[in-house]
Amino acid sequence: ERLLSLIRLFAELPEPPDPFGLYPHYAELKDRFLASLDGSDAESLEEAFLLLYAHIHGYEVPYTPDERERVTASGGYLSHVGGLSPILKAAPFIGPDTVSGDFGAGNGLQGLLIQKLPPHAKTVQIEISSRMVEAGRLLQAWLGVPEERVDWVVADVSEVSPAGMDFVYLYRPVRPNGPGEAFYRGFAAQLEASRKPVVVFSIADCLRPYLPPEFEIF
Repeated sequence: ERLLSLIRLFAELPEPPDPFGLYPHYAELKDRFLASLDGSDAESLEEAFLLLYAHIHGYEVPYTPDERERVTASGGYLSHVGGLSPILKAAPFIGPDTVSGDFGAGNGLQGLLIQKLPPHAKTVQIEISSRMVEAGRLLQAWLGVPEERVDWVVADVSEVSPAGMDFVYLYRPVRPNGPGEAFYRGFAAQLEASRKPVVVFSIADCLRPYLPPEFEIF
């Protein structure tokens, strides 16, 4: 049902605002997606939808020279396109009062869609690329997510604490070795110090080795 809700949403949305030229193939992929809705091949429909979704999510991140230098120095990755599965599986762990956070959000599409399914108190989007945050704010309006529901934070992920968050989305924002190891070690310590339960979706999981035994791995 959640997947169908997203498919319906993307079918009805107009072309996204794109002042930075980040979605050059949107019209072509949208036409392919809409054409697949008329068929009976579920796999073709899902593939067409995923291609459209991934194109909007973005493969390339426009960094300034300073931002790129900071990403490299911290052991960060230049870009990962997160999939639909975490978005669809997040809903049972989110309630009306949930504060969710995405560390390394890119243009924030995943966090925005998690906010749509279902709406909750706040989504915190942490991203070092100022241009991607600008693009994300436009996507927020495009998706109809109220302004007060999202906080955009232009910062290195190591500069932001998960304290106060109920749900954290973490898709391998930095490498788990070299300077990146300090991020996971510190992140785990901050989670351990939290006074309330926290659910973490750690995709391509680098966090697990640093968590204390009290955390349930599910």
